[in-house]
Amino acid sequence: MPYFDHNATTPLADCAREAWVRVQTEHWQNPSSPTRAAARARIRLDSYHEALSVLLGGEPAQYVFNSGATEGAHAVLRHWAERLPVGVRIAVAATEHAAVLAAAGRFFAGRIEWLAHDSAGVVSAATVRAAITAGAGGVVVMAANNETGVVQPWSEIAAVCRAEAVPYLCDATQWLGKLPGAGLGASGAWVIASGHKFGAPKGVGFVKLPAGRAEPDFCVQGGGLQEGGHRAGTEDVASIAALSAALVECEQKHVIWESQREGWRRGFERELVATLPGTRIVAAEADRLWNTVFALMPHGEATRWIARLDKRDVQISTGAACSTGKDGPSHVLAALGVSAEEARRALRISAGWGTTEPEWVALLAALREVATELAQ
Repeated sequence: MPYFDHNATTPLADCAREAWVRVQTEHWQNPSSPTRAAARARIRLDSYHEALSVLLGGEPAQYVFNSGATEGAHAVLRHWAERLPVGVRIAVAATEHAAVLAAAGRFFAGRIEWLAHDSAGVVSAATVRAAITAGAGGVVVMAANNETGVVQPWSEIAAVCRAEAVPYLCDATQWLGKLPGAGLGASGAWVIASGHKFGAPKGVGFVKLPAGRAEPDFCVQGGGLQEGGHRAGTEDVASIAALSAALVECEQKHVIWESQREGWRRGFERELVATLPGTRIVAAEADRLWNTVFALMPHGEATRWIARLDKRDVQISTGAACSTGKDGPSHVLAALGVSAEEARRALRISAGWGTTEPEWVALLAALREVATELAQ
């Protein structure tokens, strides 16, 4: 079954499953308990903090394991709201994930400055610098968009925020596992991520605290001293092991396969536009993730496309999975100036490392068949 909804979630990687089973079998004890067996579980847990610091940069203690990016966004922005000067505004990209926008709206209601962007949704470092000069006390810009795949200059933005001593929240949920993560940990940004986007189980992710800042008062929830006192609650060591294994494997794939996979995506886009006149690829000329295509189809409601493709055992989506069932067009497309009528014809196609070239070909054939049916 061709699966092209990896930006929503990915299948569990074999290495993640093996790591989960091994740790759950051999190190199931509570790592906070005083026994020797628990101490071995604690050593395992510490090794996964170390693994992230090696892969992404920064220090092991800067990584706080949690349930994922949604929790992370709310925890970080709540922390900012409690620590930044009263009344300060934050600068936010309008194309952020809905969970990040919800957290920003909750903790900074009436105090959000929307960052200007180009036609693809890219926010420049110069724009961020101008927002800080105008008084913004925090910056929120994701690494890569979950719907369009557009990549933001997060490293340049981080450098500006670091120089201005302004906190920067970078949602790396779609970047990690698809593009090299080296540098994220040492960027000085607050970084959030979810493991199920790159082959780990659902319900495990992390927050990376800013480089060179202990943030001793950052506390997601109280009650215990787990995760350096930042998040109380017994750690799910097995799922954390699976996250670490999956991320290590993805990081090893970039050098070998990334250019090949991007070539397949580009070839698919060329054929799609050529054979289905009127189709438009959103942000076609922008720097995008190698796996993502956000297409505005020439006719037919997106839900009808999804249903007919699903009957052919082809799985794609209309956009962010968290928005399924909501009325109205994608807020990302709205921010890019796409009309509501066009947005109703939007399909998000997102491949994975395991997606093959024949599956891209099969998807194109299925789309052609459905286009013919819907035109009748």
